Amino acid sequence: MPGLALAADPICQVATPTASFSVPHVAQAPELNTDPHSATWAHAGTAWIAKDCTHEVDYPKLKTEVRGFWTDEHLYLLFICPYTELNLWLPADNSKDRMNLWDRDVVEFFLGDDWTNIKRYREFEIAPTGDWVDLAIDLNKDSYDAKWNSGYQKIGKIDKRNHIWYAATRVPLKSVSDQAVQAGTKWRANLYRIDGLGPDAQRHFMCWQPTCVVNRDPNHVPEHFGTLIFVQ
Repeated sequence: MPGLALAADPICQVATPTASFSVPHVAQAPELNTDPHSATWAHAGTAWIAKDCTHEVDYPKLKTEVRGFWTDEHLYLLFICPYTELNLWLPADNSKDRMNLWDRDVVEFFLGDDWTNIKRYREFEIAPTGDWVDLAIDLNKDSYDAKWNSGYQKIGKIDKRNHIWYAATRVPLKSVSDQAVQAGTKWRANLYRIDGLGPDAQRHFMCWQPTCVVNRDPNHVPEHFGTLIFVQ
């Protein structure tokens, strides 16, 4: 899935340490919403998705802000996604997993607490329409289990006037880890956005932490994930 980056563009190189995203703790669980100006997101940490997953290419017009924080029970994330044209599965159906959601516009985030068996983690996706899919990943077994259910809450919203779409989510911490999360806990993570019309060769495949691989899926590269850090 090379995206719009041209073959002539150089392949990126992963530097260590990889990217980190610090999310602060919030004492009271706020209402989940997609309004970046609301009190819900006032104290969130921030990361950005702007780079091609594979090539040394930036997409400034698609630069996507990700805000995050955690409570004792949940991880909250908000994706703010400028767009030119939308590529949607229609009609929307938020009642169940939407398989192949990644073949249209979507944001994704992968989370894992296992630093030894790095090929086991969870995948979460949200489309502009609020369509979704969550998967239990085990690359050791080539398993992408859609029957697994995280119980995460998710909202999609399209602002056609300003050409921005939003995805907000509240993920139960227990859906990712059996260990209690506390200040200082670190999870393995990556954040993604897929954008654009047409076949994969014409679409944008963007990563918060570029994975810089060729001839394989640029998302499922756990050895190149970044780090999500839970802070006080």
